[in-house]
Amino acid sequence: MREHILDAPAMTTETSASHAVSAAEIAARLDRLPATRSIWLMVLLLSLGSFFEFYELISTAYVMPGLIKSGIFSTTTQSMFGMTGAASYIAATLVGIFLGVLLLGPVTDRMGRRAVFTYALLGYSLATAILAFQTDAYTLSFWRLIVGVFLGVELITIDTYLSEIVPPQIRGRAFAILRTCSWIAAPVVALIAYLLVPIQVFSIDGWRWVFWIGASGAFFVWFLRRNLPESPRWLATRGRFDEAHAVLSEIENKVRRDYGAALPQPVPAAVIDTGEAIKFSGLWSKPYRTRTLMLLVCQVGMGIALYGFTYWMPTFLVEHGIGITKSLEYSLIISCMYPLGPCIAVFFADRFERKWQLLFVGSLLIAGGVYFVDLRSAASLIAAGSVVTLAIAVVPMVVHTYQNELYPTRHRALATSIVVAVGRLGGAVSGFLIAAALRYAGVTGALTVICGAMAVSMLAVVMFGPRTRGRSLEELNKE
Repeated sequence: MREHILDAPAMTTETSASHAVSAAEIAARLDRLPATRSIWLMVLLLSLGSFFEFYELISTAYVMPGLIKSGIFSTTTQSMFGMTGAASYIAATLVGIFLGVLLLGPVTDRMGRRAVFTYALLGYSLATAILAFQTDAYTLSFWRLIVGVFLGVELITIDTYLSEIVPPQIRGRAFAILRTCSWIAAPVVALIAYLLVPIQVFSIDGWRWVFWIGASGAFFVWFLRRNLPESPRWLATRGRFDEAHAVLSEIENKVRRDYGAALPQPVPAAVIDTGEAIKFSGLWSKPYRTRTLMLLVCQVGMGIALYGFTYWMPTFLVEHGIGITKSLEYSLIISCMYPLGPCIAVFFADRFERKWQLLFVGSLLIAGGVYFVDLRSAASLIAAGSVVTLAIAVVPMVVHTYQNELYPTRHRALATSIVVAVGRLGGAVSGFLIAAALRYAGVTGALTVICGAMAVSMLAVVMFGPRTRGRSLEELNKE
């Protein structure tokens, strides 16, 4: 591929070659923006959408005791893939995410980040409202799968969107803020489940109210849509240079007012040609082949580990002999660690390489999981669970920041869709793996599976991942 070096005074949009230079100008102008109030406001608006996404994802763990208590699902089944067991409901969520990520995630490379973000939020809110009316295992799992499809699209879009609109010097912190706001959903849904799941409200099972409350995210769709711009990087890669310039100029004007001075001059940047078709084969050319394989292994291991512990933690507590009410109470306390993890990460997210961050928090998860096996007292279980939860909150933040840095804008959503889809498929299988491990080896066996998967995930990145800290997306993805 031919490289183009930004030379701001000489740039026009007269020819196809100058179009590529214009795309370089858009990238350089974005990367030099100071981190002002307007930049952080865009991060917070995306985070609000992500809050509802995480509410839906995390609700799986906290409604499960209620679904089992109501007789709709059982903890385990005679066959490994029994459709009336808790694992089938967990699998439905993650298979839906797999389908949404793989089949519809790349749509954001064609339709735009802003449109897909808002329509996906509306979609899973409506599907969740319908889900709450279902009365048997099969229809519950079906509608949970539909919810998962929209969640998968949203998962890809938010991360891609964020990586493209913030300058590289704050990219790690932006993802940390995003995940802090996202994980606030954990104690929120845990508190709601603690209050509602064990009881009935107006003769309606409490777990249904948990879903209906989460579905309220649809009311925020148009508010978010009005206040978020389209990604100028995406517009430029689609050849819509006038729109990209107009959107970016509006962002610059807001930042300039916040900054109170002239903006820094754009730094020359090297970028690839624009206007090329989005191709699956592009993920297997150099240097992306190694990156794709590394991320596939990382996502599968992370999916098994994170979903394994997150979705089964209340059940693990019950298996330790703790009643459903106490289990939800402990889970509520432990869930408060979710937003604390990425909140702490704000202070180191841009100071250390992503791979070393993953090595540290992954090791923390494994250590906490090992100790969780033999603990029985309330204080020790909560302490170990809190350590694991802190790690669970930070691990995906690091990985999602990292993977969105490793591909060019023209197929960033396609690439991350594929690696995330495979990871969610691993997460879907994890439900059955954990259920089988619980049946034959108890909590010890289940946590062995979880810790082993996390070890494989972090080692793949440490051994084969490139360094990305402080580098522009275009610098990382020259061809």
